[in-house]
Amino acid sequence: MHLIDFYRSSAAYRVRIVLNLKGIEVTRSFVNLTKGEQRDPAFRELSPSGLMPVLHDGDTTLYQSLAIIDYLDARHPEPPMVPSDAAGRARVLGLALAVAADTHPLTNVRVLNFVENEMGAGKDGRARWIEHWCRACFDGLEQRLSREPETGRFMHGDSPGIADSCLIPQMFFARRFDLDLSAYPTLLRIEAACNEMKAFADAHPSKQPDAV
Repeated sequence: MHLIDFYRSSAAYRVRIVLNLKGIEVTRSFVNLTKGEQRDPAFRELSPSGLMPVLHDGDTTLYQSLAIIDYLDARHPEPPMVPSDAAGRARVLGLALAVAADTHPLTNVRVLNFVENEMGAGKDGRARWIEHWCRACFDGLEQRLSREPETGRFMHGDSPGIADSCLIPQMFFARRFDLDLSAYPTLLRIEAACNEMKAFADAHPSKQPDAV
């Protein structure tokens, strides 16, 4: 397998976590989103949308982090990233999508640049946008996770899964913009549990070869 990656991409960070949890070794190459390399024709040949990450597995090319994680879970089922029971699976996927579908798309670099520049919001407007959507996400997750009995050491029970792989990059992103996360004790507890694991620690952006 070969992963096209960028150290600070939340979507790529999710995939790195899952690869590490499953002990899957991949080769890697890097596209720098802050330098606009995603717009290069050569990368657009690989990823017509210009989005990260991209995973090659033989003749199969995969896009979108949650689809890639689902593929990895099907090919390498241990440890599982979603529960086997229908209710648990739906809960975990719902938690994952609260980050990956409802929040991350609003706070990725192409949207932030559009808000700041094309819509004329400027840097202050960009910062307000980030805080608003991160807090909308974290407020909802904190309420759910703090009261639902399925929450354990991790977002669902005592083993990490796809939802945790989505949460940790979003919290890293929030910290990059100096958001105070003290209002989210359950999220902070889960984050600490995740970061104690080598799989999460090794996936951290600061540990990546292309980190600058």
